[in-house]
Amino acid sequence: MRFLPAPANTGIRFRRVDLEGQPEFDAVVDHVGDTTRSTTLAKGSIRIHTVEHVLGNFAGLGVDNAIVELDANEPPIGDGSAREYLRMVDQAGLQPQDAAREPFVVSEPMEFTAGETTMAVFPHDRLKVTCTSADRQGRYTQFHSLEVTPESWRTELAHARTFCFYEEIEALIRGGLIKGGSLENAVVIRDDAVLTTEPLRYADEFVRHKILDIVGDLSLLGRPLVGHIVAVRPSHGGNCELARRLLAQLRKPMVAAQAFTPPPTPPDATLASTESGEVVSPVKDGAVLDVDEVMSLLPHRYPFLMVDRVTLIEGNRIVGVKNVSINEPVFQGHFPGHPIFPGVLQLEAVAQVAGILMMKRAENLNKLAYFMAADTVKWRKPVRPGDTLVVDVEITKARGKIARAQGTCRVDGEVVSEAEVTFMLIDR
Repeated sequence: MRFLPAPANTGIRFRRVDLEGQPEFDAVVDHVGDTTRSTTLAKGSIRIHTVEHVLGNFAGLGVDNAIVELDANEPPIGDGSAREYLRMVDQAGLQPQDAAREPFVVSEPMEFTAGETTMAVFPHDRLKVTCTSADRQGRYTQFHSLEVTPESWRTELAHARTFCFYEEIEALIRGGLIKGGSLENAVVIRDDAVLTTEPLRYADEFVRHKILDIVGDLSLLGRPLVGHIVAVRPSHGGNCELARRLLAQLRKPMVAAQAFTPPPTPPDATLASTESGEVVSPVKDGAVLDVDEVMSLLPHRYPFLMVDRVTLIEGNRIVGVKNVSINEPVFQGHFPGHPIFPGVLQLEAVAQVAGILMMKRAENLNKLAYFMAADTVKWRKPVRPGDTLVVDVEITKARGKIARAQGTCRVDGEVVSEAEVTFMLIDR
């Protein structure tokens, strides 16, 4: 792994030099692909695992712009902390840049609970993290609170190592996985014993590492954060969900500004055109589509519209959102007293989101996407009322009116279903 300087306003970008074309992409929450045991960034078929320690080091030191070059799908783990990454930055040195920083300043409290994790954020004049860490049995409960500055990062957080409970990794070891894992890059807790090659670096090293992870995951907001984070039993999924919610809060002023512009084209109306009469599609890179714009593109209506909004359009990738409410009529029979959002409707959401992306080409506007096939379908976790279904779709092949797409549905950052779908565009 190499750290390279980058111009102002670049942000943090990862580059895979081991792949053809040396693809790279921004370290932002829209690119989070998985949060199981670590944070994975994904763009199409490209994956970079366990990025939180590298990102935490940049955020902790106040580094806004850098390129991270990798010749593998994961940064070197080092000793399980950010110590080696800190040394790399210190060896290279820091260079001030002329561009002004644009931090996100928390203006109102926010709180949510996802599984065993509770996250809250409050206004504060700098970044502060207060964290309580514990396992399911309440063992090794630790508490720590500090303001994150380059000085506190160097002395209080960067050296805290990854830790895990033996029973969590026992099955992985038996299955021949995590072969690179050892006591040299993680602290293992087994019953009441702490297994490590050296004494604990801090008496409360476990909770400090949780804060290290929080700082790294929240840097996926894409700008410095000013606020007080309060976390109870945090997880990568919870950290990234907080980043998503903060990003939505950041976009609120943009939505308010749009309220003073002429109203959007009503559903089913003719789409916008240029002075020459050329039809203009609202589906373009960087666009965010509200439900009215979604309905101008899709013919589906209640109770079968499975897309409430589109939050990301980038190249061949699109991310849509479906808010699952107890008012969904399907819950009357699926199942009474135990409402579960049907997997086939998640599959339909994938197809609808993919259909929107096909409207990127003006000649496809006012066409309808017909479902043709679904392959390698997997339903991993139930979806229940109150969940927000995030539908991430990438068009992998398109020829004429037929296209193939890979879709993944997530709730709180965890994959709940995935499938490869094929569909055909026809005239309405």
